[in-house]
Order: sequence, then structure tokens, then C-alpha cells
Amino acid sequence: MGLFSLASAAVLVWLGFAFGDARVSPVNEALWGVSAATRHIQLLLQLAAVLFIVIGLTTPNPTSVRQEGALDRPDVVRGMLRVTRHPFLWGVAIWALGHLLVNGDAASLVLFGSMLALALFGTASIDAKRKRVLGAKWDGFAMQTSNVPFLAIAQGRQRLALGEIGWWRIVAGVAAWAALLWGHPYFTGVAALP
Repeated sequence: MGLFSLASAAVLVWLGFAFGDARVSPVNEALWGVSAATRHIQLLLQLAAVLFIVIGLTTPNPTSVRQEGALDRPDVVRGMLRVTRHPFLWGVAIWALGHLLVNGDAASLVLFGSMLALALFGTASIDAKRKRVLGAKWDGFAMQTSNVPFLAIAQGRQRLALGEIGWWRIVAGVAAWAALLWGHPYFTGVAALP
């Protein structure tokens, strides 16, 4: 597990450097333009993305690595799991989609489009693996939750319970979003604020 995490981190760092090089390449053409409206939409999307990521990383979840045992708890479907059983991956998907809106060049399409596809297909892959390994235990959890955010709530299988999420998680997510906005020009060279 440690080696996989280390390799994943190394690949992400390499990907960041490769993207930086590709972005300034003369063959990196603009595919679509960016407006003031899309920049403001991007800020809201990034807030949602960071909230999903922070809350997802801090919520016990049977879809996370080595947390299958959470299914044994009678109250496993609480808080963010009422919204989606894959909050972290949906956060990555929203993050990537927002970045696609404001980066209309070919290099960005490859990077952020790949991250979007990986996050979306990752949710389906995890669901299939958990179903195969956990069987009826997984089926019960899946029937109470949804992959797509808010779908179980819209279908009446769940209710939104913000208090169960934990206000500290929401505050931590907003703080992380603000820190990323402030630090964006320092680690990417591009201002995040319009």
C-alpha cells in the first residue's frame, strides 16, 4: 500500500511538470475561449470540489481503501454518504470539470479531461469491485446510497442531513478552498481569482 501511494504521488508530480512544459509549448493550441462568467462559475465549482474532497477524505467510507469494515456499522450511511458514496472522486471530477472550463487549450484538455474520466470511471470500478467481493452486504449499502451526488436524496432513498456531515469538515473545506485560491499563483503561476 505504501509503495502504491508513493508511486501515485510520483506520477502526479511528474504529470504536473509535464503539464507545465506542455502548456507553454508552441503546439499547444487554444480550443475554446474563457469568459468572465466561466471564471466565476469555476470559483463556485472549486468550492464544491474542495468540500467534496475534504469531507470525503475525513468521512469513514466503505468505498475507501481498507475501510470495507465500515459496512458492519448499523449507521454507516450518514452525513456525506447520504449525498454520494464516492465524495472524494466526485470532488476530483468537479475539480477537473471546473479547470476545463477556464483552460481551453489542448494540454489542459488532456490533463483535466483525463482526471475527469479517471474519477468518473473510478466510481463505477470501485462499485463493481465492492459488489464482487462483499456481495449482499454491499447491495444493502448501495441500495441506500447513490454514486451520483444527491440522486438517492432526489429519489427519496435518503435525506440531506448537514449536521451529520460535521461542521468542522465544512469549515475545513472552506478554509482549504480559500488557501488554494490564495496559493494558486505561487504553485501554478496562474491567479485563480478573476
